[in-house]
Amino acid sequence: MTEHLYILGHPIAHSKSPVMYNAVYERAGLPWHYGTADLATRAEAEAFLATRDFLSINITTPYKPEAFAAADVRAASASLAHGANVLVNKGGALIAYNTDGQGCVAYLEGAGVSFAGKSVVVCGTGPTALSILHAVAQAGPADVLLLGRDKERAHRVMRTYADELGAMIGRTVDMPAFKEGHLSFAEVYRQVDFRFGSYDTSRQAIAGADIIIDATPLGMNEGDGAPFDVALLRADQTVFDVVYGHGETALAAAARAMGCTFFDGAGMLVGQAVVTVGILRDITETAALDIPEDELFAIMADAAGFDL
Repeated sequence: MTEHLYILGHPIAHSKSPVMYNAVYERAGLPWHYGTADLATRAEAEAFLATRDFLSINITTPYKPEAFAAADVRAASASLAHGANVLVNKGGALIAYNTDGQGCVAYLEGAGVSFAGKSVVVCGTGPTALSILHAVAQAGPADVLLLGRDKERAHRVMRTYADELGAMIGRTVDMPAFKEGHLSFAEVYRQVDFRFGSYDTSRQAIAGADIIIDATPLGMNEGDGAPFDVALLRADQTVFDVVYGHGETALAAAARAMGCTFFDGAGMLVGQAVVTVGILRDITETAALDIPEDELFAIMADAAGFDL
């Protein structure tokens, strides 16, 4: 029986997810088909989610909060991010995950970026930014600074994240790190210095950061600027932009001109897809998906035409 899987969002014409996932399912010999659900309104997205007529969906901007709300069960990754980018249908119940952060950090570490002891800036206050914030924190930085346009909003988002992380630690056995050498949830809570600010009030911190991650959608529309003053960039910084497939963003152009080590979101897309395939393998108990992670990464990157 053919199982149907989708990417839900708007706009998604640029998305490489269908060719990536379908390449894996073909490689595994599975009768699964991955398509698109490009829905322009929140009402349409909610109606699509309500049908539950899918095995799994990936969710991108702007419907991660709606996917989170539709879930019956939420993994810690989705709960801390307040948004889901993966929903798996298990017997009619929707299980929510957020793999953005794990995929982002796995890709950057695989490319030689080390977070241990570093000062990291994360731009954005939405689910993608929060997912990345948590995964970065597990990678062992000295401090993580969450930035938004409004300092008070960044403060509220950071405080909520810290409170919910603390509550998770208080009511469960400590959740271990995904990777050897990373921090557990309790270690993140106790050891990492979390800070917040706005782009205008944190200029010194931006200039002094070792790693800057832009987890905003800026760059998806023509004429978008960078989230902060790019004159603050230094050549020895690592800069990552989650946007891909929309041409060179303002941040990408500035980072490359400054001589920064720069990465766009293509590698993160593949990295989170590798995590998603692992979730599907475990939830559906599909042995055909038991493919080594490095092989999965190569299959999907090649299908997407990414040189990673």
